[in-house]
Amino acid sequence: MTGSAVVFAAVFVALYAGHEVGDYWLQTHHQACGKGAPGWAGRVLCARHVVALTAAKLAALTLAVLVLALPLNPYATAVALLVDAVSHYWADRRTTVAKLAALLGRTVVPGKGEFVALGAPRPGRDDNPTLGTGAAALDQSWHKVWLFIAALITAAGVG
Repeated sequence: MTGSAVVFAAVFVALYAGHEVGDYWLQTHHQACGKGAPGWAGRVLCARHVVALTAAKLAALTLAVLVLALPLNPYATAVALLVDAVSHYWADRRTTVAKLAALLGRTVVPGKGEFVALGAPRPGRDDNPTLGTGAAALDQSWHKVWLFIAALITAAGVG
């Protein structure tokens, strides 16, 4: 394996671990419930979540760099973390991913627009909401592809 391939693999794993901690352990209940709300209140909650999430990713990445002596370019790494943070904020505003899924459901993947509502409580029913909704699956798959892109950006900066 080349040096950049090793860096890519290590960075992706570190970002993934940081993502899991930041998205589930560090995100407050208030942020989780309100980050998709319209207006400034929702924007601020989403931004606070993304700041904590990015800090978790940076901490995981720093630990990997120290333990594995990864030769990261700080500028490429900063760009990668910024790209990831912006993509996470965009998705976590919620209406954005729902609109994208609806658009793709009409044009590319039939039924994907309806997938967003899978597992969500039905109107007028006392359904038990779970983490396993279609919207949650689309949200997490979006985040993971951007972790992949961030790891590629970081690895490309290795000289």
